[in-house]
Amino acid sequence: MNKYEVMFIARPLEEAEVDPIVELVTNLLTKNGCNIEKVDRWGKRHLAYPVKKQSDGYYVLINFEADPSVIKEIDRVMKIHETILRHLIVNIDE
Repeated sequence: MNKYEVMFIARPLEEAEVDPIVELVTNLLTKNGCNIEKVDRWGKRHLAYPVKKQSDGYYVLINFEADPSVIKEIDRVMKIHETILRHLIVNIDE
């Protein structure tokens, strides 16, 4: 299993409204056999440029371990979800 991190920006919502989005992503990871190591909420921040007509976004960083074969599926599902403005999955080499 390789180590990865996924950073995603959710639509600018209140703290309580972001919980279901974070839970959706963590459930997606665990259903695909990933081991979640850390969930780090950075909070609401101003974007450098508007993304999907939004000037603010809620940043979340999740570190996890997964097989390389499931990354495409995770990426596909995150692209479809409307409340996620942007995301990036990175392999961490130690």
